[in-house]
Amino acid sequence: MKNKIYFLLTLSSIFILSGCSSVKVLNSWKADNAATIKTKNTLVIARTNNHEVRVAFETEIANKLRKRGIQATESYLRIPKLEPNKKYSEEEIKEVKNMLLEAGFNGVVISVIKDKKLIVHRKKEGGYYAGATYAGYYPMYYSGFYGYYAHPNTYMNYGGNYVPETITTQESITYVLETLVYNLDEPEDKQLIAVVTSSIEDPENVSQIAKAYANKIANSLK
Repeated sequence: MKNKIYFLLTLSSIFILSGCSSVKVLNSWKADNAATIKTKNTLVIARTNNHEVRVAFETEIANKLRKRGIQATESYLRIPKLEPNKKYSEEEIKEVKNMLLEAGFNGVVISVIKDKKLIVHRKKEGGYYAGATYAGYYPMYYSGFYGYYAHPNTYMNYGGNYVPETITTQESITYVLETLVYNLDEPEDKQLIAVVTSSIEDPENVSQIAKAYANKIANSLK
């Protein structure tokens, strides 16, 4: 169990928010004993140094779990001293374990950022003459290959209006989040009972994204 808790507390993540957003579940897995979380007193943890984001995600996920009959509590409320992104020593891990036991928690739902990708989209427009037609603006020697081949220089007077070439660059950021569910009453090799991997593209509003993410997580854990 010590190793499991250490794993939970050593991953680092930072939520950065900007742009227009969407949430998608990429993959989900449940162990045969995943339903045991329904009988556990579960602590919900969002691993981020951003307190606003931590509160929003923990609150929304805990609310969704409670609506499904799972006893869930936000870590920022019950164990505010639990620093999600801190690197803990073995002695401090024992203290964390004692905090969880003393508070009566035997289940954990923890969300972390697994990856961050910057995607650049480039769109090319223009670079052509608008309004020109073949018959009206190309010389007769263009009609046949041999006639065309006899003229080494390309005919440049296209006619019509030239549309300048423009290139538009658009950047988007996609975060890959992972939510892991642990039953701390199980043997160490069976404590991990569910994993949900999701992507968030250009997160904009903390509250809206937290709600959308919590919905995806709750639906995946049915």
